[in-house]
Amino acid sequence: MSIRLLLAGLALAATLTQAALAQETRSFTDDAGRVVEIPTHPQRIVSLHDLSLTIPLIELGVEPIGSQGRTTAEGKPFIRSSAVLTGVDFDNSEIVFVGNSPVDVEAIAALEPDLILVNPNWNYGNLDQVATIAPAVVLDDTIRGDFGMYDAIADITGTQDRLAILKTRYEGQIAQIKRLIDTQNISVNVIQGVDGQIAVWHTYSALGKVLRDAGFVFPERVDAIPEGDFERLSAEALAELDADFVFVTYRTDTLETPADAIGHLEEVVPGFCEFLHACRSNQMIIMPREETSAASYYGLGALTYAVITHISGRRFEPMPD
Repeated sequence: MSIRLLLAGLALAATLTQAALAQETRSFTDDAGRVVEIPTHPQRIVSLHDLSLTIPLIELGVEPIGSQGRTTAEGKPFIRSSAVLTGVDFDNSEIVFVGNSPVDVEAIAALEPDLILVNPNWNYGNLDQVATIAPAVVLDDTIRGDFGMYDAIADITGTQDRLAILKTRYEGQIAQIKRLIDTQNISVNVIQGVDGQIAVWHTYSALGKVLRDAGFVFPERVDAIPEGDFERLSAEALAELDADFVFVTYRTDTLETPADAIGHLEEVVPGFCEFLHACRSNQMIIMPREETSAASYYGLGALTYAVITHISGRRFEPMPD
């Protein structure tokens, strides 16, 4: 940390401390066990993770003044998944890009935030350094879960009413799946080829939440994975991961296509389709990863609709007993 940055941070901290004296605050215990004095009505929030913090903020009606993001090969910054899920990105909003990994502490300080939200599982730099700029709250998605983050963010920003509407809509969407599909008698799974192995999750982000909340059955091998965890398995495990319907994803933010998703599985098991019932039976569903993996209530709605359109009213070949 440079002397110039330290002095700037201390000066800004002093300024913000004076402002805070005139701003109503309250205590909040974050996921690092720290008791942080935060503004009762924060106005200038900087978010240090796009997927787990920035998208929930936007969906709750709170636009941060700054956000961590990613960059394209050409160096253009973007908020991962946000364009397709919220319609908001750096280029059509006043949200300022504050770096990727690590974030740019000087860029954060220049925005003069009154609150900083931190995901500890991302490279945000030094927490003590960040906290000299403004109150910094640690919210851990590995503790709360993808959608448990919404509850904390709604509490911090006073947007509980908005969250209640999002939850009610999602409950109606899940009820629709259950009405139209006999989920308890249909098995599903989500797999992904990664570096020559098969990645599988107990609950794969938003898509996994929809499938489990709707009551679909998962393979025993998947249910045995601890909740919130995932495993990378060798090719020999493919048969244990088969189901009536298998979902596979690909990254649209890196310009992948469905062919890439298939290619990653081919790297694990050449000719894998012959060994996977769902694929042989044309019951392997390939979906963009941005919608399936992001913590987004819009994404949940899109996924419930996709599940209904792919499975309801369809004749399919069940897994052999």
